Amino acid sequence: MSDLSHVDHEGRARMVDVSAKADTTRIAVATGELQTTAEVVALVRADGMPKADVLSTARIAGIAGAKKTSELIPLCHQLALSSVRVEFDFTGTAIIIAATAKTKGPTGVEMEALTAVAVAGLTLHDMVKAVDPAATLNGVRLLTKDGGKHGHWERPATGSADAITAASSADTSDDVTETVQDDAKYSAQQHVSDTQTKSGVVLVASTGAAAGTRTDTTGPVLADWLGGLGFAVRGPLVYADAEIAIGLADALRLAPALIITTGGTGASPTDSTPEATLAVIDRELPGVAEAVRQRGTAKFPLAALSRGVAGLAGRTVIVNLPGSPGGVKDGMTVLEPLLDHLLAQVAGGGNHE
Repeated sequence: MSDLSHVDHEGRARMVDVSAKADTTRIAVATGELQTTAEVVALVRADGMPKADVLSTARIAGIAGAKKTSELIPLCHQLALSSVRVEFDFTGTAIIIAATAKTKGPTGVEMEALTAVAVAGLTLHDMVKAVDPAATLNGVRLLTKDGGKHGHWERPATGSADAITAASSADTSDDVTETVQDDAKYSAQQHVSDTQTKSGVVLVASTGAAAGTRTDTTGPVLADWLGGLGFAVRGPLVYADAEIAIGLADALRLAPALIITTGGTGASPTDSTPEATLAVIDRELPGVAEAVRQRGTAKFPLAALSRGVAGLAGRTVIVNLPGSPGGVKDGMTVLEPLLDHLLAQVAGGGNHE
């Protein structure tokens, strides 16, 4: 009984004392799905439900639910949440819900992410019940968490249901319409046939681009290039430098074959893409990162300052590229002849030397 953190040695419920724990950045990602009918899915996507603004209402409810977690779950701590994102996507008969919660503190945000999914899902149920009173909220579960002494944790793959849920999660923030369209296209491409094996995500670390004060010129180039190589591409997903760990968690949730990041690899205090990448990969690919660096340094000596890394997170290849157009061009030149063989090796084949 005492092995349970919220139960004392006499079996009584308690609130865990976290005062001795160090403050670290904590991130958690949770998901769930509202099983409904094809008619409801079509109506929600077309904003044709009797109760309008279904997704916007559910998103706000999910965020509010995350903020109220300590009031709803008796033994949870009050947390100063720095970010809560609630996202939606669709299958033929389900609305997929995904929530990412972030804080800096002595304890995790798993319950906040799970509560956001649950409250958003219940709100969806309320919004669609006039058309489908039999809708069911299913599979509310934690996908990943980061921070604290245990570092990164990821839910083990349990079969096709989790894979479909992961691949269906997409960014539907009101200010990123183009990203929503790209995500929908990505999901559709992934499900066209069982032979589609190449899926990629382009992730941009740029505080200015995320704030809308500058135009990102690297992400679209990478997305077009991967599309030309036959990849189903999600993105570019743009995150501020300080939020790149959230971006990686978002990208990994879709279990793509490849994630290419651009930006945040320099020596500036805000450049943290390599650290965020090292936190999620299982094995490094140092030769790939060094080849990109050498290619750039041959023409531009300052390219040696790039701290980009490459590695494997499960069966996903992650490669960091610099945030400059030239650095991205060098990266594409290095990667193009390697990708097919590398991805085949990671998938379990192509092991000949």
